Amino acid sequence: MNRFLTSLFLIGFLLPAIAAEKKNVVFLICDDLNCDLGSYGHPLVKTPNIDRLAERGTRFDRAYCQYALCGPSRASFLTGLYPDQTLIHKNAIYIREHIPNVTTVSQMYRNNGFFATRIGKLYHYNVPKHIGTSGHDDPYSWNYTINPRGRDVEEESKIFTLKPGTFGATLSWLAAEGTDEEQTDGMIADAAVAELQRYHREDRPFFLAVGLFRPHTPYVAPKKYFDMYPLDQIVVPEVPEGYDKTIPEPALKSIRRKKEQINLADDLAKQAIQAYYATISFADAQVGKVLETLETTGLAKDTVVVFTSDHGYHMGEHGHWQKTTLFENATRVPLIISSPDQRDKGGVVTSPVEMVDIYPTLAELSGLEAPDFLSGVSLAASMDNSSVKPRESALSQYMQGYSIRTERFRYTEWGEKGAEGVELYGCQDDPEELKNLAHSGGEDFVGVISELSEKLHQRIAEANEAPKGIRQNRFQNERRVR
Repeated sequence: MNRFLTSLFLIGFLLPAIAAEKKNVVFLICDDLNCDLGSYGHPLVKTPNIDRLAERGTRFDRAYCQYALCGPSRASFLTGLYPDQTLIHKNAIYIREHIPNVTTVSQMYRNNGFFATRIGKLYHYNVPKHIGTSGHDDPYSWNYTINPRGRDVEEESKIFTLKPGTFGATLSWLAAEGTDEEQTDGMIADAAVAELQRYHREDRPFFLAVGLFRPHTPYVAPKKYFDMYPLDQIVVPEVPEGYDKTIPEPALKSIRRKKEQINLADDLAKQAIQAYYATISFADAQVGKVLETLETTGLAKDTVVVFTSDHGYHMGEHGHWQKTTLFENATRVPLIISSPDQRDKGGVVTSPVEMVDIYPTLAELSGLEAPDFLSGVSLAASMDNSSVKPRESALSQYMQGYSIRTERFRYTEWGEKGAEGVELYGCQDDPEELKNLAHSGGEDFVGVISELSEKLHQRIAEANEAPKGIRQNRFQNERRVR
């Protein structure tokens, strides 16, 4: 065989192997979901499908969002940039208003010949107002989009709410009649199943993003999911007497934002928690449909699966409900990544990681070249060996505050270099973060505070570096966060 024919033979032999390395992606994301999951050790919440994914993938036990609010967080992890780089610190902003030439994670897949589909919520939506529309979606990120609108939207008048006329921004819930398939998330799951079956028939490489709206308020799910959580099994978190006096004023404001949700009566609190758990189990059932279809079509052997949320959530902890704080409850997210090629299946990574790490991780797992501007680090090595520590700390911010989470501590500064107060929590002895050691720890923690403050300032500086090749549009009427 001459050299020319030999070359053709080798090219023909190697191309299928190269193509096989470029894994598809199913990106599953819930809205406002904390770590109240079976695989994360919750004693009550039932999530068998998410748990099954964790058994075959890697569970990142200490994953943190970069901003505990939907819009800024989603813009951050879908671009692989920190909020101070995207310049998005509030909801209802299209990402290209501030970073017009960014390549989003799904856009990277589009550029490499994958068919990118969004079903439901990936970028910010007002819920329930924008269900059935594209919300503040980024059209450059997708080849195809699907926007289901279910019975949950049509039956708003039946929903109980603490604040009349308000559903998405306050505690509200409904144990609905009817089936899963009539709800928006049920329709999203069914659409995802149909798309996967089509990809299988057409042998098409894909990036499929499945954005569920639950457990975001209003907590709506079929009644059978409410029945899974009897009220007498629900425990309402308690707050120590005098707690308000131990934290800085901005931190106190963050947990007292919604006046109608302060000091909830015990019966209402239990109903709210029951409804939140119900919608988690409902969302888990929809995740199960997608995972089952991956298996039955055989696509699982060539597909990376990500499961996460946009940020964490309080359900009465610190006397607060919902999001927008710098405590563990609002910043910590579930993150499970499963790759058919990973060596450490069922591994648990206990060191801190960040949501900006998802983008570079997917690029590596799919065999794609990641853009130069990304701020995250790949977590792929931890999926082969869960003892590998990708980071020493995770950075989160909210309003004028920044917080750093290490394996042992959470340290938070409000205002310029802590001018409006600081917080320090020992995460092993005080996992609920109710004992502010900066307030009561005395001289024993002066050195720890000094060391963590220096690390925090370094992390903030890095998170403010201009991303390589990305144009940033700053508007005069928008305040710099710090």
